[in-house]
Amino acid sequence: MARSRNITRAAEAVNLAQSSVSDQLQTLEAELGAALFTRSKAGLELTPAGLALKPIAEELLRLDGEGRAAVLAAVGQTSGTLTIGALETIASARLAPWLPGFQASHPGITVRMKVSDSGTLRRLLEDGDIDVAFCFERRDGAKDADARLARRTIGAEPLVLVAAPGQVTAPRDLAALAALRFVATEPGCIYRRMFDTAFAEADMAAPRLAAEVGSVGAIARLVAAGAGLGLVPRLAVSDALGRGDLVELPWPGPAQAAPLAMIWRRRRVQPPALKQLLAAARDTLVPERLEAGSELESADGSKPLFPNNSLEENVIS
Repeated sequence: MARSRNITRAAEAVNLAQSSVSDQLQTLEAELGAALFTRSKAGLELTPAGLALKPIAEELLRLDGEGRAAVLAAVGQTSGTLTIGALETIASARLAPWLPGFQASHPGITVRMKVSDSGTLRRLLEDGDIDVAFCFERRDGAKDADARLARRTIGAEPLVLVAAPGQVTAPRDLAALAALRFVATEPGCIYRRMFDTAFAEADMAAPRLAAEVGSVGAIARLVAAGAGLGLVPRLAVSDALGRGDLVELPWPGPAQAAPLAMIWRRRRVQPPALKQLLAAARDTLVPERLEAGSELESADGSKPLFPNNSLEENVIS
């Protein structure tokens, strides 16, 4: 209820009747001798007592999950349900072709997919609503300070400059490019950060935008219609380039790339099903050669997976 701020949605999340959840809340408040929630126009709000209890309840849930994982590992059971979170581009271009093979090799594991933006994926991961997130990371190497999360870089996706066929000639330099109009995602999106950084690194202001849209797919369609140029991961527009809907122009500067990473929560014991997925991703999604300096961590986040960027066997712990 602290997350949904609504009893009905909380009951749906745990597959219980609303009356049952309300009764359990009232029983808990009676045992503790304090109200945990108050009602407002925005929904349920945690009281000071509720705020004090929240991190302890979250820790209990985490321990419950680790306890179940430890038992499953002890009896050698690798079945289970995993929820993967991914950016729309990564889900369609990378994971959709890969997941059928993983599921064929692991028939006891059920995989669910949630597609969202980077910020939402991070929140879902921190809240335990997804098991692993696939997203692009910042190219400056900045890491999230949250020690609860581990990550592994699984590739570096090149960014490409795209335009409608015959719309513009190849720009001579970044200054000429900055004078043109672009279509980009909204501020806060990882794609927008990559777009702004590409010009900031050259000490230039970003170009004027013809439009701000919510997805890379929408960027591709607007660029193909002649609205402006786009700077996007190649995997997001490979089909459009192949069909001739878009053309790739040379980028007049240092090559641009977006590190592709998977991120998961650190645990004392990882669920066996998640260990299987992380191992499979290592074997089939990680390219033979990664970007120099990529920081790669094991599934428990305790040590580098591939020291000196070399691939090692049996590193998922």
